[in-house]
Amino acid sequence: MSFASLSAHPALSQVLCGAVAFCGCAAILWLLLKTGLAWRLATDIPNDRSLHTRPTPRVGGWGVVPVAVVLVWLAAPALWLPALAAALLAALSQIDDRRGLPARVRFGGHAAAVAALIIVYPADVPWWALAAMAVLLVWLVNLYNFMDGSDGLAGGMAMFGFGGYAIAASLSAHPDSSLGIASIVVAGAAAGFLLFNFHPARIFLGDAGSIPLGFLAGAFGYWGWREGVWPVWFPAVSFSPFIGDASVTLAKRLVRGEKFWQAHREHYYQRLVQSGFGHASTARIWYLFMVAGIMLALWALDFSVPNQWLVVVTWAVVLVVAGLFIDRRWRRHVSRSGQSRGSAQ
Repeated sequence: MSFASLSAHPALSQVLCGAVAFCGCAAILWLLLKTGLAWRLATDIPNDRSLHTRPTPRVGGWGVVPVAVVLVWLAAPALWLPALAAALLAALSQIDDRRGLPARVRFGGHAAAVAALIIVYPADVPWWALAAMAVLLVWLVNLYNFMDGSDGLAGGMAMFGFGGYAIAASLSAHPDSSLGIASIVVAGAAAGFLLFNFHPARIFLGDAGSIPLGFLAGAFGYWGWREGVWPVWFPAVSFSPFIGDASVTLAKRLVRGEKFWQAHREHYYQRLVQSGFGHASTARIWYLFMVAGIMLALWALDFSVPNQWLVVVTWAVVLVVAGLFIDRRWRRHVSRSGQSRGSAQ
C-alpha cells in the first residue's frame, strides 16, 4: 500500500507512519551502538556542569532527524520546508557537536530557518505579530537544546508534545491530515530514541537532534495556528514544561548579568536531579506534567475563547507553584550540603 493510497485512511496512515518512524530510528541507533560508530561521530565528555559521570555518544539526532525528514517528505509533502530546514539545522548542529561553532553562527542559522518558514508561509496577521512569532520560534529552537540535559527528558517531551499535535490535528474543527502525519512521525522517531535514552542513557540527543526538534515543535505549531487547526496558545501549552523551565531560568540569568548560552546546572529539572530525585524519577515527574498539560490543552480546544485563556492562565499558575516547590527543595538541599561540609571540616 502506497503513501498516496493511505491518504484516504488518515487514522491508519498515522499509526503506520508512527510505527515506521519508531522502528527506523531505533534500528539506526542500535546499529550505531553495535558498530561503535556512535562513539566516533560525537561523544559527550562530562565536566563540572554535567549531570552525568561517563562519556556518552551524542548521536540521537542521527536516528531521529533522517527518519523524520524522509517520512515527512514522503507522507506529508505539504510540510517539505520545515523538514528541509530541520535537516539543514541538523547538519549545522552536527558540525557544532564535533568542532564547535561561534554563537553568532549557530543563532544565525536558527534565525534563517525561522525567517524562511515565515516568509514562505506568512500568516494573515500584522507584520509586528509575525516578527514577535519569529522571535518566539527562534527561542523555542534554542530552549529545546538547553533542556536536553537529563536522561529521557527531551525525548519524552518530543514524544508527548508531537503526539499531542497529532491528536489535535486529527480532532480539530479544521483537521489537517498532513500535520497529523508529520507530527506522529516525529513522535514515533522520538519514542525510538527514548529506548536508548531513558535512564541509564546509552545515547544522548546532541545538538543535531535537539535543535531540529525545537525547530519542528515551533514550525508545526506555527503551521497549525496559520491553518486554523488550533489557537495560538495550544503549542505553548503542549510544550509548556520545557518553555516554562527554560524561560524562567533564562530570565534569572539575564537579571544576574550572566551569559545565558553557557552551560550551567540551574534549570528546574537539573535541580530535581541534583537534590536527590535522580534521572529516572525526574523524568517521570516531568512526564506527568507533560501529559497533564497536553490533555488540558486538548480538552480546552472545545471551550469558548475566554474560557480557553482561563485554562491557559490556570495551568501557568500550576507550573509556577511547581517551580516554587522545586526552589524551596533546592534551598533546603543547598543548606544541608553546606552544613555537611561544615561538619566534615
